Amino acid sequence: MQPNIHIVKEEILSNNWYLLKKMTFNYQKRDGSWETHTREAYDRGNGAAILLYNLEKQTVILTRQFRMPTYINGNETGILIEACAGLLDNDSPEDCIRRETVEETGYKVTNVQKVGEAYMSPGSVTEILYFFVAEYASHMHTGQGGGVETEQEEIEVLELSFGQALNMVENGEIRDAKTIMLLQYAQLNGLYQPMSKPQHILIAGPYRSNTGDDPVLIRNNMRLMNETALQVYQMGHMPVLGEWYALPLIETCGSQRMGDEIFERIFHPSSVRLLSHCDAVLRIGGPSNGADEMVKTAAATGKRIYYDLAEIPVLC
Repeated sequence: MQPNIHIVKEEILSNNWYLLKKMTFNYQKRDGSWETHTREAYDRGNGAAILLYNLEKQTVILTRQFRMPTYINGNETGILIEACAGLLDNDSPEDCIRRETVEETGYKVTNVQKVGEAYMSPGSVTEILYFFVAEYASHMHTGQGGGVETEQEEIEVLELSFGQALNMVENGEIRDAKTIMLLQYAQLNGLYQPMSKPQHILIAGPYRSNTGDDPVLIRNNMRLMNETALQVYQMGHMPVLGEWYALPLIETCGSQRMGDEIFERIFHPSSVRLLSHCDAVLRIGGPSNGADEMVKTAAATGKRIYYDLAEIPVLC
C-alpha cells in the first residue's frame, strides 16, 4: 500500500556544507485517519562505493582515514577502515567510482560491475549509495592515491587478504557499513576464491573498422584476434571469435561481397547471439563500434570485461 503524503512546509535549517531540511507533512494512516509529522532530512547527495579485489593474490584494496563523526561517537582514534567511496556530484555512479578509485587508491580500473544500491540511513539521510566491485591488477596502479589534497583528504591505502578483511569484520576492526556489505557480497558470491573453472571468453576487436575493406588490413585484424585467442587458450580458458561463426555462415548463405545484405544480416547479430553463451569479453585492438557494442552488451548483463590479458586469471 502506497501512503498518501501531503507536504505542508519545507524549511532549510542549514546549507553550510550540505543541505539540512525540516519537513512538515500530513500522513494518512492505514485506517484512513491523518496525522501531521515533522522530520529532518539531511541531503548530502548520492554516492558510490567499490570493493577492489584480486583473484590471483586473493586480496582486496581498502582505505584508512580519520572520520570525525565516528570520533564523536565512540571511536577513540576516529580512524576507520573503508572501501573506496565518494559522492557522485554531477557524475554517473560508474564515472564517479572510477574517479574516486584513482584519487583514493591510485588504481585505474576498467571494468566496474554494479552489484546493488541502498539507502544507508533512511531515517535521517537522503543518500542512495551505489555498490560496485572490480578486479584490479598491478599494471592498473597508475598513481599514489591517498585522496585529493585540496579537499583535505589524507587516505592510507591498504592491501589485505580476503581472509584478513573478513576477520577484521568479525572482530570489529572494520565497522563501516558499506565495507561490511561489500565484503559480505564478495563472500556470498565467491569472489574470494581463486577461479578454478575455465571461462568462455569472446575476443572483441576490429574486423572491418578503419580498413576501407582492404583485405590485407582485415587479415591483420584477424591475425591479432587469433593470436590473442591462442594466448587465452594457453591460459586455460576457451576463447572464441564471432568471426569464427559468422564468416562461414555468411559464405554458405551466398554472400557476394563484404557488407551486402546477407553479410549485414548475419555478421553482427551472430556475435550478439554468441555472447549469450560466453562468460566474459576481452576487448583488444583499435576503434570498433561493433566491438564496443559487445562490451556494452556484456557489461549490461553482468559479464566480466577484460581489456588486457594480464587481467585474466591463469589456470594452467
